[in-house]
Amino acid sequence: MERADSIAQKPYKRATEQRVKNGNYQAISYGKRTRGKVVSESGEISPQKEAESLRVTKCKIWESFRGETSRIDIVRLLFFSISLDFGLVYLSRDSLAMTIEEIAQHKRAPEHRVFVNRSLRLEKIKFFGFDMDYTLAEYKSPEMEILAFDLTLQRLCHIGYPKEILSFKYDPIFPVRGLWFDYLYGNLLKIDGFGNILMGMHGLKFLKTQDIEEMYPNKFIQLSETRVFVLNTLFNLPETHVIAQLVDYFDKHPDFKQNAEKTGIKGGDMLMSYKSIFQDLRNAVDWVHMNSTMKYTIMENLEKYVKKDPRTAQMLGGMRESGRKTFLLTNSDYEYTNAVMTYILGKDWNSFFHLTIVDARKPSFFAEGTTFREVDPSTGALKLGVHTGPLREGVIYSGGSCEAFRKMVKARGKDVLYVGDHIFGDVLRSKKTRGWRTFLVVPELDHELSVWTEGRPLFEELGGLDNQLADIYKNLDASATVKPEIHSVLQSIRKISHEMDQEYGVLGSLFRSGSRTTFFASQVMRYADIYASTCLNLVHYPNFYFFRAPMQLMPHESTVDHYSVLQTEKAAQFRRQDSVGHQVRGWSKKTATENEYFPEEEEEDVSNESSDIDELHSARRPEKSPSDTGLQQLDGEAVCDTDVVSMPPAQVDRDHLNRVSQ
Repeated sequence: MERADSIAQKPYKRATEQRVKNGNYQAISYGKRTRGKVVSESGEISPQKEAESLRVTKCKIWESFRGETSRIDIVRLLFFSISLDFGLVYLSRDSLAMTIEEIAQHKRAPEHRVFVNRSLRLEKIKFFGFDMDYTLAEYKSPEMEILAFDLTLQRLCHIGYPKEILSFKYDPIFPVRGLWFDYLYGNLLKIDGFGNILMGMHGLKFLKTQDIEEMYPNKFIQLSETRVFVLNTLFNLPETHVIAQLVDYFDKHPDFKQNAEKTGIKGGDMLMSYKSIFQDLRNAVDWVHMNSTMKYTIMENLEKYVKKDPRTAQMLGGMRESGRKTFLLTNSDYEYTNAVMTYILGKDWNSFFHLTIVDARKPSFFAEGTTFREVDPSTGALKLGVHTGPLREGVIYSGGSCEAFRKMVKARGKDVLYVGDHIFGDVLRSKKTRGWRTFLVVPELDHELSVWTEGRPLFEELGGLDNQLADIYKNLDASATVKPEIHSVLQSIRKISHEMDQEYGVLGSLFRSGSRTTFFASQVMRYADIYASTCLNLVHYPNFYFFRAPMQLMPHESTVDHYSVLQTEKAAQFRRQDSVGHQVRGWSKKTATENEYFPEEEEEDVSNESSDIDELHSARRPEKSPSDTGLQQLDGEAVCDTDVVSMPPAQVDRDHLNRVSQ
């Protein structure tokens, strides 16, 4: 092995060393191209098994750059990666740590970041819309959940449930959003984006694999309003814990016994289905939000339940100073909105918004909606008559619809960025029906990221097991007749995956179960253009920032290294002629036009329809699409559309009318 001081006589390798040094990477070049080996602290080349460690480290370096980097950084990193591939550059362990640390300096702190699913240029946004609850008004957890939990239990006792349930306690490590409650069997299920069951729980007991297969053939369930209720919102966390404890209570009670069909419990002549228990719970939750003292308790103890952050005024003020228009769109009534926003922004809170709309009744607001009414700020009462003129700054409105809003402010869908926490009421509906750009607030992200970073050893161990499994099959082909022993490896993978899930909570992560993503995660990826733990993270970005989505790699791209050589006849044929890319570029020169389309550009860069054209498209749009109900009709049979988190119409009216929710 050549020493670094002997490289000076070799211009080629000296240039390599200098380019890496200019890129601020702590690296040493060596003369031998011993590909795949890593230099240890002592300067000796370690065994070949270290090659995998180097490959993983290189992948981590690439991963740390995704989303936020400059072109110069990309060029430097590309050369650095190629040098690793061809054995021109070697890193000591200390140098690797320094390299990753330097790269990390290019990015914002994880807790301050906004994550990108689809590229978005803030300079293109003309209207910034905000929800209030759990968005501008961040509620303290678990104080808020405990309040709703206790009030719900009191309501259940009032309608006839046994007083013993008042001993139930809310445990913040138990519930997680995005679970499906199965009306039939009374199970809480974690589902992936295709309806496959990842895990299940009956009461406070996890379901075994054989139990799931017995109740759900192929471990699959369709999203149907008659079978499933999706517990998707932050306001659903208390009832998730309540329903689990209720089912557990009745299943274990000596006076009750589960019926033969496993669809409910029976005590004497009384039969209670799990569906009826959940419907009682839903009615109790609705009553708590609409008719109980919950709102007044919060208003009297704002410091206990609501976070106050000076960045809220900084963010809204900066948007107005940059010439953007802001609006508040909330389902809460004026009295509650006024109390909470006064606490957060002061008595002149309405001056931070060009428009304020309360009692919006989302998601109905994005469909048929209601009529706009003016609110009298002095009394909180609605003024007589329907508002038909233009929306005026400083005036507070009630109700309305997105269509009326669009016409009055003359805003195209892509001109609006709406920020909210409700995957259905805020993000999915505004995206699917109106084409608004969307920002989803996911408060759980802080905890998810802390587990993601602190649980690194578990993730690395799982990656090692995956590599071990791949090595077992590596040299086997169709002629192999002896089945390898993989049981111990699979058991280890299950064990590590379970340990990973436990780091998040009793019911695991919001976004994944083991290596598979959840239904909630699929909805976030599909309908949220950007997302973060809080909307206040926008203060860490300029108002002209370009949120650029990282490249989405398919398995054939993410698992095949760039330096791999394909041994196929077609690949050999391409190597004997001009590359396809070279041929395409030659063809493009012949057909190029002045208005050549570049995929990297935003759609709005080439789309500048007038409001008249927008209205024409709106007129052609049917009033309701099959996806509005979450079901499609196919040959007279209802077919589930798992793409939509659908809520029964009756529940939509109750959930979104005069309550503190989204």
